Amino acid sequence: MTRSKKGLEGAGEWHELKKLLPDFTGKKVLDLGCGYGWHCRYAVEQGAEKVIGIDLSERMIERAQAMTDSSKISYLLMSMEEIDTLNETFDIVISSLALHYVSSFDTIAKKVNDCLKPNGDFIFSSEHPIFSAQGTQEWIYDQNGQPLYWPVDRYFDESIRETSFLGEQVLKYHKTLTTYINGLLINGFQLTHLIEPMPAPEMLAANTEMRDELRRPMMLIVSAKKTTNQTN
Repeated sequence: MTRSKKGLEGAGEWHELKKLLPDFTGKKVLDLGCGYGWHCRYAVEQGAEKVIGIDLSERMIERAQAMTDSSKISYLLMSMEEIDTLNETFDIVISSLALHYVSSFDTIAKKVNDCLKPNGDFIFSSEHPIFSAQGTQEWIYDQNGQPLYWPVDRYFDESIRETSFLGEQVLKYHKTLTTYINGLLINGFQLTHLIEPMPAPEMLAANTEMRDELRRPMMLIVSAKKTTNQTN
């Protein structure tokens, strides 16, 4: 994928996500589902004092370690549900396109709240509920192979979806917009921004097929600030 080869600049949503990131200077950062570690390295480049990236993929962690030469970054093979075992508090928690792989956003929101310092920031991107609802994540095409429309079905059925990604079958958890937003609000967060990002203008200009991304939202970007401890 372009984002795997080019990093953050190859990610279609990066031009919007980076606008929401707070000042990293001297901060402790946790990256949930860090992948190749692009966001971890960016945080250190922007002045973060300590960064921990976690991921369930051993291959991703190994690749992130090979691409990183900063002693301020450490990578751990673990799930998001285990972050309470870190016994650390952070100024910033970020997550890029990983939360649709966990079954309960409410559980993660509670644990993030617990590990954030007062007024800490939680910024994440996920697949947009319109993108993930039907499950196959494929356009409906006409007889000439042109995309007719993006199917939306079973929107309120928050369950596992199986799709094909880079030649492999992948399981994801569809969640509604209500689940994401209320999951933050009832767990001690104040919503600060919500963005349904469009591809960057230069990407649209360089790739005509990218223009179909303007026909439906693919991603959701949310930023929130911890205001109180989680509710019980």
